Amino acid sequence: MIPIKTESAWRGTADCRACGIREEMLFADLHDEDFDLIHTPIDDLEYAPGQPLVRAGDTATSLFAVRSGMVKLVRNTLDGRQRIVRVMRSGDVIGLEALLGPVYESDAIALTSVKVCRLPLQVIQRLNRETPRLHQRLLERWHRSLKEADDWLAELNFGNARQRLAGLILKMRSDTEPELSTLFSREDMGAMLDLKLETVSRTLNAFAREGLIESMDRIGRLYRIVDATRLASPKD
Repeated sequence: MIPIKTESAWRGTADCRACGIREEMLFADLHDEDFDLIHTPIDDLEYAPGQPLVRAGDTATSLFAVRSGMVKLVRNTLDGRQRIVRVMRSGDVIGLEALLGPVYESDAIALTSVKVCRLPLQVIQRLNRETPRLHQRLLERWHRSLKEADDWLAELNFGNARQRLAGLILKMRSDTEPELSTLFSREDMGAMLDLKLETVSRTLNAFAREGLIESMDRIGRLYRIVDATRLASPKD
């Protein structure tokens, strides 16, 4: 790859100026002159569902700004179980912990088809030193990430099985098609909600029988929300 200059930063491998969600992205506040500082490529990458972007413990070399799709962040507990700690969506940044530590702290795995911009750390570090606008944006993203991770776990571990699963379905709604919800495997949902696999399957089936949701695929990952109001207050 050739070094990115101002022109190629905007119209080359990563077309930042034409980005449809530029105002949501990390570089939204940067000006053309800021890109004179970039000498390492910013890449546009795509990942298929189930494909890892990074693994926990890998040497941290880049941040990943999500342009479309959803990515789950997974950590291993002390007893060897896996726990989904957050889902990243369009505009989120994966790997912010790399700014302070040498390795990634979580597995980042594509939940759907995903498009990201891969931002080398040296790009971020140089812009952070020389561009106060980026420094402020990084602080804001860091704070938002911590708050959303705390909120994610707190909200999904409240109430009985029906309330927890209903909350997850509503939280996983598509940004562009809010009637659609993309879920995880039954095992992942059980680990996330602290429920047994059988309880997750039984509750999903009950929601479908009651006309709250409708399965849209054969593997039970994509659902159409038929009655969001009733789903938001599921009866015991």
